[in-house]
Amino acid sequence: MKKTAHFIIFSVFALTAYGQRIEQSLDFGWRFHLGSMDGAEATTIDDTQWSEVNLPHDFQTAMPWVEPSADERPDNSDAAANIRSRLSSRAFREMSQGWYRLHLTPADSLRGKRLLIDFGGIMYTGDVYINGTRVGGTNYGYVGFEIDATEQLRFGQDNVIAVMADTREPNNSRWYTGGGLFRGVKLIATNRNLYFARHPLYITTRDNRFVTISTEIVSHGRDRDIPVLIKISDKTGHCVYEGRHIVNRSTPTRIIEQQLPEIEIPDPQIWDIDNPNLYTVSAILYNEQGEAVDCTTDRFGIRTIEIGPDFGLRLNGKKVLLQGYANHHTLGALGAAAYPRAIEKRLRLMKEWGINHVRTSHNPYSREFIELCDSLGLLVVDELYDKWTRQHTGGRVPFEALWQYDVPEWVKRDRNSPSVAIWSLGNELQQDPNQPHNDWGVTMYRLMRPLVARYDSTRLVTVAMHPRYRNWQTDSLPCDLAMITDIQAYNYRYMYFPGDGRRFPWMTFYQSEASIAAMGQNFFEMNLDRVIGLAYWGAIDYLGESQGWPAKGWAQGVFDIALDPKPKAWYMRSFFKPNEPMVHIAVIDRRGDQMWNGVQTGNDGMSDHWNRVAGQRLSLVTYTNADEVELLLNGRSLGTKQNPVSDARHRNQIRWDSIEYQQGKIEAIARTGGSIVARHRIETTGQPSRIAAQADNSQWQADGYDLQHIRITALDSRRRLVQTTDASVTFTVDGPADIVGVINGDINSNEMMVGNSRKLYNGACTVILRSRQQPGHVTLTATAPGMKAAKIEMETR
Repeated sequence: MKKTAHFIIFSVFALTAYGQRIEQSLDFGWRFHLGSMDGAEATTIDDTQWSEVNLPHDFQTAMPWVEPSADERPDNSDAAANIRSRLSSRAFREMSQGWYRLHLTPADSLRGKRLLIDFGGIMYTGDVYINGTRVGGTNYGYVGFEIDATEQLRFGQDNVIAVMADTREPNNSRWYTGGGLFRGVKLIATNRNLYFARHPLYITTRDNRFVTISTEIVSHGRDRDIPVLIKISDKTGHCVYEGRHIVNRSTPTRIIEQQLPEIEIPDPQIWDIDNPNLYTVSAILYNEQGEAVDCTTDRFGIRTIEIGPDFGLRLNGKKVLLQGYANHHTLGALGAAAYPRAIEKRLRLMKEWGINHVRTSHNPYSREFIELCDSLGLLVVDELYDKWTRQHTGGRVPFEALWQYDVPEWVKRDRNSPSVAIWSLGNELQQDPNQPHNDWGVTMYRLMRPLVARYDSTRLVTVAMHPRYRNWQTDSLPCDLAMITDIQAYNYRYMYFPGDGRRFPWMTFYQSEASIAAMGQNFFEMNLDRVIGLAYWGAIDYLGESQGWPAKGWAQGVFDIALDPKPKAWYMRSFFKPNEPMVHIAVIDRRGDQMWNGVQTGNDGMSDHWNRVAGQRLSLVTYTNADEVELLLNGRSLGTKQNPVSDARHRNQIRWDSIEYQQGKIEAIARTGGSIVARHRIETTGQPSRIAAQADNSQWQADGYDLQHIRITALDSRRRLVQTTDASVTFTVDGPADIVGVINGDINSNEMMVGNSRKLYNGACTVILRSRQQPGHVTLTATAPGMKAAKIEMETR
């Protein structure tokens, strides 16, 4: 029996006051079939045996790992014989096609409306059908789009929206993309004759006080003087401005764009990374008879960004050094499914560790990601593409057929966000000679750059470059593209900033990717007063781009794929938060020597526990931003060493070799100016005796989207974390919530990331619950052999 969704109508404004634009989530009650299927778009298909899914959804997270065959290289590099593992870049999961179907009957109250279906994206390419007829789709699934379904949706009867999502060749992405309806879908109903266009507001500020709003309106009638009511509210909801303006239609064009008079904001609350104050613009559109016919809202921040060669970047007149990371868009066990709560969790974590910047490599992230950066206070380099070729942009059509549609959608979607500091159009074009026009991207940049400025003239535009030469082999000068971009963004090659800056003093430098293997050195060796900053590549481990089976992805981050900090995260914290005294002990377990894109990426394998083999000789590092560190083993001093602050390569790292392991405790005491400023101690634990569970969301919403990440740990009889156990934990859930992911930090594990069990790694794992749409009491029970079970009680509200 088919399930039919009836629209539950709600408006972006109160229905009694305006009641014209209606938005309805279409994220619940989809049917899903994995694999290709002839005729899956037809209304006659019986989908009652398909699985039921809710959005966001990444169908690849439930697919099994595929071990490389004997004739494939197990890693993601090109061998001398040009053999590579087919799926190493894609997390060793098979590429596939997936079909989604939603049954719905439109409410009669929507008759006479213009009906749109809005897609946040379809991964990686996709087609949309209504009642068996193709009505649209996407050739580059990271960019959203909408479909006018006014003529296709039938009232009083069942309609079928069918979506085909495809990740197969020639969709030859270099990383794990995920697959399916990985972002939200919604129905939008507006007036048919007069309405706001898609992303209709363009909000700019001047002198941190004045606001200018431009509107884009579509009229199919003869309206000449079109009233628009503008209301601006601060973060508390207090109205700071309200005024009616007239948009004059001076030509018979259907699309009307007009800049409204400048508005002065009284006592403006400035947006910055420490106080990300936001304002909300509400715009109501009227016809000439005075009837409200449409409405829209958007948020913005009042802030000023300056970029120049002498100071890098200034925010509101103050130098800000970008201390960032660059990762792909996926979210660990959730894959590409863009859950706002999962995004918020990692952004809050990054900010806690001193990060103030994200580069969205190498594609637009979800709108919710950008909005969270707005509200949390992170600066974004917003990136549109990887390389400008068919292979790297979906594979269905040539790149030359994409960009003129993608650029406006991307810019208009994000241009009002104060977090967006810089636009980036691409990445590492120098590694692929097959760029359009055969000039390594110069002509293509000159075509796209003006289109960006057409929709936003307030931000500079760059392309991340690697290597930065004109010619890999012989040329020491910057590539031609670096000579024309607004900002000189080099991946890894920060050592060329001084020389290029002397030759070309107008250049402004940004280390768009920095190697974690060279962490610290690639920070301290820059002139921090003059550069924009850096983004550490792969700071969080992620699926795809494996450097060798059984690793399912990138494993060189300072946070593991479950978001637990590795010891080296404390090193990053030591200089990203220099005013917070710290010290942390790391035990070197193995050397890490790996190359990637001609860059050393391997990190030493480290741990921070004290359960070792008696008599074992160990090498340790103490990470600190203090002057000196004393190391004590069971209370006996092993000496005091100075922080080598004058040595960029070793600054904030103090090495201790040939430490003989003894059961007990080892402690680092950090001093500055002779006074103790920080301590860190690790000690030998007993056997694990109990499981503990800790939830992260005290305001768990019963909206069908919200997540609860519950961290599971194994503790000994003194409630200390036992990192050396790898026991398997089984989960049961009672109440209105479902398990959507299980994960630990071991990227080499062959366990699935869905299900009801997971082994511990470093003594921990995480189970992720998704709320249902009904509030209620939720109980999670976690059991492991030989340990006391954990039970945690929660409420969805």
